[in-house]
Amino acid sequence: MTALITHADCLRHVTPDGHPERVARLEHVLHALEPLPLTRVTAPLASDDDLLRIHPQGYLDRLRASLPNQRLHQIDGDTWLSPGSMDAALRGAGAVIKAVDMVLGGEVPNAFCAIRPPGHHAERETAMGFCLFGNAALAAKHALDHHGLSRVAVVDFDVHHGNGTQDLLWDEPRALLISSQQMPLWPGSGRPEEQGAHHNILNLPLPPESTGADMRLVYETRVFPRLRDFKPELIILSAGFDAHQDDPLAQLNWSTGDFRWLTAELCKLAAELCDGRVVSTLEGGYDLEALSAAAKAHVEELLEAAK
Repeated sequence: MTALITHADCLRHVTPDGHPERVARLEHVLHALEPLPLTRVTAPLASDDDLLRIHPQGYLDRLRASLPNQRLHQIDGDTWLSPGSMDAALRGAGAVIKAVDMVLGGEVPNAFCAIRPPGHHAERETAMGFCLFGNAALAAKHALDHHGLSRVAVVDFDVHHGNGTQDLLWDEPRALLISSQQMPLWPGSGRPEEQGAHHNILNLPLPPESTGADMRLVYETRVFPRLRDFKPELIILSAGFDAHQDDPLAQLNWSTGDFRWLTAELCKLAAELCDGRVVSTLEGGYDLEALSAAAKAHVEELLEAAK
């Protein structure tokens, strides 16, 4: 059985009218997942001790000090805080920690964290790109430090490069980050020469207007062999669905079926390498219909793998 980990607090992170990272994103995903036979779990609040694995206390203090009592507060051109944003972000971080605990504890083979705000752009001391905490990196560090794993892989297929996950795992030899992203595109990082302090990062830029077939070739020839060589004990997915052909923020042309294929193949690898242990966390995806369809296909494949 696949765990679905979420919390209503994630709907309390409010952004301005017209902002692409909006409450309706999570509402649509949850509605699409409602018919599926998932183990539904309430996301706990992450503690400061949890977050200190990746972010310094000063950063957490600055975020709390920036929270508005009402209305909204703008951090940068893309990233906003509302009165409920801290609890939403803490639930998101708590969700990935709970997911790791459940999967490594043998309660479920895999888990999907339906959360917002997303996380993969948040750097060690910088909130950016709609993101406050580095959820995928936090999941990896929790698995390594708390559960004592030796090798954890993060695969990020969001259309935008996960600069935050890269920053947080750059000097972590026990973690492998593999990231495919459109290039050129914001935030501008993710070049192949960015390989990490321990040759532990593999960036795979994809050109605008490339297709799902192009993606499949890159994953078959570059990603899957690298994962087999690394032999992770857990695979974490930064599951962004904004490479979809209908997404307004980028120019890749993946179909819902491409996300289904990619999920199924990654689950097959997880079965081969790490007893099927997968933790997936929601990142981007900004066309509501495309997001909900692709997220549902993703979770359906997690469910199939969990049988």
